[in-house]
Amino acid sequence: MPTPGTLLSALRVAVGAGAWATPNLAGKAFGLDPDANPQAAYLARLFGVRDVALATFAQATTGDARKLAWQLGIACDALDGVAAILGGRNGTLSTRTAVLAGGTGFIAAGLGVAALVGGE
Repeated sequence: MPTPGTLLSALRVAVGAGAWATPNLAGKAFGLDPDANPQAAYLARLFGVRDVALATFAQATTGDARKLAWQLGIACDALDGVAAILGGRNGTLSTRTAVLAGGTGFIAAGLGVAALVGGE
């Protein structure tokens, strides 16, 4: 079974590369409507490259640099979760999308905490 950090990094690369390569498909998978908002593809690509960069940083470093990588990832993921909650509250995201996106962010933050605490 992979460690939390290895799992998180693999998921980051898969989701991030997918969001960058096929932003409309990725948006639809999260319950967004890229047809109604064509600019969403640009934002999906920003998210995608960020996730690949975070995974690469975490896997390519050791010691204090790796701790920093996990900490930055935890912050990004937790704030992604908060952004989903805010989007659900103000109606810019459907409840389904807010729960899916928010849950994904908070689960990723939890995996990052597990990697950090586990000394990965």
